[in-house]
Amino acid sequence: MPSAEFAFIDMLRGVAPLAPGARDLRDDAGIIEIGGETLVVTCDTLVEGVHLLPDMDEADIAWRLVAANLSDLAAKGAKPLAVLVSHSVTLDDARFAAGLVSALGTCQADVLGGDTVLMPEGAPRSFTMTAIGKARHCPVPGRDGARPGDAIFVTGQIGAAMTAFEELSRDRSAAARAYRRPEARTYEGIDLAPHVGAMMDISDGLLLDAWRMAQASGVRLFIESGAVPLGAPEHRRAEALRWGDDYELLFTAPAGFTSEWPIHRIGTVEAGSGISVDGEVFERPDGLGYQHG
Repeated sequence: MPSAEFAFIDMLRGVAPLAPGARDLRDDAGIIEIGGETLVVTCDTLVEGVHLLPDMDEADIAWRLVAANLSDLAAKGAKPLAVLVSHSVTLDDARFAAGLVSALGTCQADVLGGDTVLMPEGAPRSFTMTAIGKARHCPVPGRDGARPGDAIFVTGQIGAAMTAFEELSRDRSAAARAYRRPEARTYEGIDLAPHVGAMMDISDGLLLDAWRMAQASGVRLFIESGAVPLGAPEHRRAEALRWGDDYELLFTAPAGFTSEWPIHRIGTVEAGSGISVDGEVFERPDGLGYQHG
């Protein structure tokens, strides 16, 4: 039984006219060729009680919203240009604006516009952003470029967001930066793009996102869980690989690939479908990470 998210996307494929750069709705960003340039466009939403803790600092909400969007651009090797923001107006708008300016300052992106709404009292708020970037390498990497024989890599550590979230849940004054203020791997993505087969960001869990890459590429990703660099206690490794919100990059490249960035080889691409974790095969995405519905 597909999730509500997958079912809706499948329905759109059947009824909606898809733009040439829509990539059959199997990626986190769309591609627009215009005026000799290649633009990358993405959109993400955060919802209170789903992606955000109740009463979370508005500045941290803005930062997380920027990170979620710019991470999608990073996975395409795109330089961020501008964002449009749909904002639920509150009494803490100055904090939201401060977080927005601070986060955008990390990559020199600008605010292009957006929309404001007033939510009914007591209703959970949602925050939406559309981000526009300029591809620095063409063809723009996608999820569908993994090939048998490639090695599988990740940047950074997996599970740091999980432990930071739990720390923040216990103590709202905790630093918990990996959850409060994650950083998109913008510059890593730009440098890696010319060399990768497939690349995507890790937002819904390493295993689920690896399954999505395998599905798009028509291959099987063999993952060695013990090779995954961990930002969580060792005894929680299995949870960390499914938790998400790390915004690291998952990519494939030739087996001998090296980079000036901290990257870690975690497996190999083979013929087949789904993913294999330490020899256990998962043909379906159930239980591998966060799915909407």
